[in-house]
Amino acid sequence: MKKRARRSHTGLQGEGALAALKNDRTIAQLAEQFDVHPNQITSWKEQLLAGAADVFERGGSTKSSAPEVDIKALHAKIGELVLENDFLERALGKAGFPSAKR
Repeated sequence: MKKRARRSHTGLQGEGALAALKNDRTIAQLAEQFDVHPNQITSWKEQLLAGAADVFERGGSTKSSAPEVDIKALHAKIGELVLENDFLERALGKAGFPSAKR
């Protein structure tokens, strides 16, 4: 018997969960439509309901969950890397190797 390869359901998750919430078809019918196990439809529905509760708990803010970026730290790291590159370029030149710049 041949093994079935793992599938990714990225596009189907939202569609399957929303269809399950509408309750216009049974879980078995939805599972057949999306070609997944009925437990997967139930899991998607539970995840959607849990996520919806979080939206209302936060007050519905539109702020993204992306972490804030520390611009000063990034500029410091860029400066550090530029200094390292300059140092290594000069060291290659002194050693008689051609420059890494094109």
